[in-house]
Amino acid sequence: MRRAFLGLGSNLGDRRRFLAQAVASLPDLYAVSPVYETEPVGGPPGQGPYLNLVAELRTERGARDLLGVARRLEAAAGRVRTERWGPRTLDVDILAVGDEVVDEPDLSVPHPRLAERGFVLFPLADLAPEVADALGPPGWREALAGGLRRLGPL
Repeated sequence: MRRAFLGLGSNLGDRRRFLAQAVASLPDLYAVSPVYETEPVGGPPGQGPYLNLVAELRTERGARDLLGVARRLEAAAGRVRTERWGPRTLDVDILAVGDEVVDEPDLSVPHPRLAERGFVLFPLADLAPEVADALGPPGWREALAGGLRRLGPL
């Protein structure tokens, strides 16, 4: 068994419901971080704020299998991929899967932009501070805290 971490976010529709349904459908779920609210990073202007959380799995699944799980959860939430970093009902990112490293066109693990994203690092640190500190840049807590609001449990 290895520890895997998935980042989940939503900024369209009933954001909490989309996150709750996705979390309830996760295989091998071990723990769920508190929910954080943030402004969108990148993408078109005028998007609503995101709700974000991190889920920890204890699993034998690899990153490729978890990508399939992520895509199924997004499809179940009605996600339509029309523009990069556009608004979405559900976004599921594979953040880390044990010590697995993947660098393929459709999958990179650990997630390549994780170190830049407070909305991922803070909820990850709630579950596994040692993992967040290993993957985040030095001083990330101070540098990435802006615009982040911890809302509490899902």
